[in-house]
Amino acid sequence: MQPERAPLYLNHFAITSPLGVNAAQVLEHLLEPPANLLRPYGPLVSGKTVLVGQVCDPLPHLPEYLVSYQTRNNQLLLSALSQIAKPIAAAKKRYGADRIAIILGTSTSGIADGETALTQQIHTGNWPDDYNYTQQEIGHLSAFAATYLGLTGVSYTISTACSSSGKVLASAQRLLHADLADMVIVGGCDTLSGLTLNGFDGLESLATDICLPFSPQRDGINIGEAAALACLSKEPSEIQLLGVGEASDGFHISSPDPQGRGAELAIQQALEQAKVTPAQIGYINLHGTATIKNDAMESHLINRIFGTNTPCSSTKPLTGHALGAAGAQEWLLCALLLSSQNPRRILPQQQGSTDYDPDLPPIGLIRQAQTWQSGIFMSNSFAFGGSNVSVIIGRHSLTPVQTEPPHDR
Repeated sequence: MQPERAPLYLNHFAITSPLGVNAAQVLEHLLEPPANLLRPYGPLVSGKTVLVGQVCDPLPHLPEYLVSYQTRNNQLLLSALSQIAKPIAAAKKRYGADRIAIILGTSTSGIADGETALTQQIHTGNWPDDYNYTQQEIGHLSAFAATYLGLTGVSYTISTACSSSGKVLASAQRLLHADLADMVIVGGCDTLSGLTLNGFDGLESLATDICLPFSPQRDGINIGEAAALACLSKEPSEIQLLGVGEASDGFHISSPDPQGRGAELAIQQALEQAKVTPAQIGYINLHGTATIKNDAMESHLINRIFGTNTPCSSTKPLTGHALGAAGAQEWLLCALLLSSQNPRRILPQQQGSTDYDPDLPPIGLIRQAQTWQSGIFMSNSFAFGGSNVSVIIGRHSLTPVQTEPPHDR
């Protein structure tokens, strides 16, 4: 029998996304969405113009000594890092620079800057003076964060498509339980790029307007960008990490297993680690991409495990699908909803069409004002190649929480 492991907690939330440039603003706009959050982007190679979740606020410039890390992706990450620089500096004094780890998720890294550089090279025969191939490498993200913060602990980047920054929590768990770190900076960052958008357009997966998860009119996704960060440690805080489940089904490079077997395994592992039942989950942030096949798989999966009463919604009509940053953005949204910053315990309603696809099994989509009853939330991310992750967090002051099934809502 394995010994009981010390509980882990999330603190110091930072986020820059289409919803806002700090946690308070993001929570406000999550619960009361402004109009026209998604913006036109194009034309793509096909000639289309599509809607994307874009961060339009000015991003901070990197210090001169970090010019070799200059990419828009790192600028977006810096906008989040600067929000929690003070508590990280305090932790550095408390633990030491070698005892703070960094694990981040991304799928684009600096590829957008690589596209710009290649365009110049094609037209002029010369690469930009400030271009370096390493700027678009996946590991560049965490290397920049470690250099900027002056940290010397374990530092690496995970890139498993849409599950990348959900899986960082599982990796961070292992580091902390193995006593290889006292705190882990976790999260993800991804920026818009032509490669990504044209790739999804080639798959015929981009929505013609704002995406409509689980609607009979759904026709694809909106791509987005975001940076989302938190600090995971054994120091008690308001939000506890209860469980993480990972599974890879390898069904297809770009389509989910219709039965959702890998996704179900990830959910069941997260529930087992958290020591909770499906009835105890108070809210599920769905992967909810609004593609035909994802929503079909996910609705069958959620109905099979949770029935029709567990409140759930997809936040992607508000943010777009932030790919490698989607997992972190969405478990961080769950943390904000659980926090004291949301004293009325409001849950985000499903945006978009009020029609539900009659060919899908029913789930508890939030269609009107609703509050959470159980302070245990789940966030799911299901990626290309069958890389699945499920994250469960809980309000520490409420855990362990009610063990009775929630009332019909």
